[in-house]
Amino acid sequence: MTSRALTVGFDLDMTLIDSRPGIKAAYEALSAETGTYIDADLAITRLGPPLDEELRHWFPEDEIQEMGDRYREIYPTYAIAPALAMPGAREAVAAVRELGGRAIVVTAKHEPNAKLHLAHLGIEADAVIGWLWAEAKAEALREHDAAVYVGDHTGDVRGARTAGALSVAVPTGPCDAAELRAAGADVVLTDLTEFPAWLASYAAGAAAK
Repeated sequence: MTSRALTVGFDLDMTLIDSRPGIKAAYEALSAETGTYIDADLAITRLGPPLDEELRHWFPEDEIQEMGDRYREIYPTYAIAPALAMPGAREAVAAVRELGGRAIVVTAKHEPNAKLHLAHLGIEADAVIGWLWAEAKAEALREHDAAVYVGDHTGDVRGARTAGALSVAVPTGPCDAAELRAAGADVVLTDLTEFPAWLASYAAGAAAK
């Protein structure tokens, strides 16, 4: 493999962006609109899995589709502006580009909202693929021939391993370093600020093979 062929996938929530303030606001708005209690502070401690999994804690099964559609509809109003780039996120994406590679985002989030987040924060990805979680992320990783997938959740580790990609994990979301290692992460960094140096070393080693 040469560095020019390198494609690196990134998860979105709590990997590239801190979406917790906006997601909390969106859940609070949905709660107010429906009159159904949602513990938004609790919900944002377990970001990663698909929206429907969280909504099942608060709504009956026959309302999940409707509530999910409504949440995604109001999401841009409440959730885009408050989100922040995670430390090192822009530099991590730039590091891939500097090696002549491609940086893609593979997320469980509603794809249009994922694109809104990236545009708002000025993080440019070569491709954004939404609606994929855990092992299903392997579909996009394989399609784009990603050699590396970076995420913060054990579901991201499973997606990388299913795709045959190197799993690089950051304990910046709901899963700590021990959980990520136990799930099979190949590399655990403190956060994305360590990624450019790691990537340079990885690419050099790959080019030497």
